[in-house]
Amino acid sequence: MTLQSLLTDAEGRMKKAVEALRRELATIRTGRAHPALLERITVDYYGTPTPLAQLATVTAPEARLLVVQPWDKGALRLLEKAILTSDLGITPINDGQVLRVPIPPLTEERRREIVRLVHKKVEEGRIAIRNIRRDVLDKIRTLEREKQIGQDESRRTQERLQRLTETYIGQMDALGQEKEKEVMGG
Repeated sequence: MTLQSLLTDAEGRMKKAVEALRRELATIRTGRAHPALLERITVDYYGTPTPLAQLATVTAPEARLLVVQPWDKGALRLLEKAILTSDLGITPINDGQVLRVPIPPLTEERRREIVRLVHKKVEEGRIAIRNIRRDVLDKIRTLEREKQIGQDESRRTQERLQRLTETYIGQMDALGQEKEKEVMGG
């Protein structure tokens, strides 16, 4: 494996870690209605756990309202139950056609809890990036020990790896700060 392919692999894995964090943060409630809020919810659809998004269209026509439009009207009650039993603390209103899901404003205490959760998710992401760095560092040092590369080449590659690490941890921190602002402001 070449040094460049090691760095390319590391960067690809780091990008995926940032994307995973972005998706994870999108599912955290902020007080504003966003269809991604319901992404993690699964519905017991005729005995099969099915993601809500496969059974309905979710839209946010207003800042504090989600509308869940099922493709199968028979699934309306199942969708309602899944949202009620989720950990989101929201109550849908069933009008027989669609579910209207008002998003109540967050209390100050709940905002702080959510910010702590955001910090935890960002820290998990940073750990994932550092694990990727450690894995690639081990490979670089092994190549150096086995005399497949020189010390200078090893050091230059380690510096490039460190810059990649800082870049992607920076992106994660920025995502976390953005989400924190969204939670505290909205």
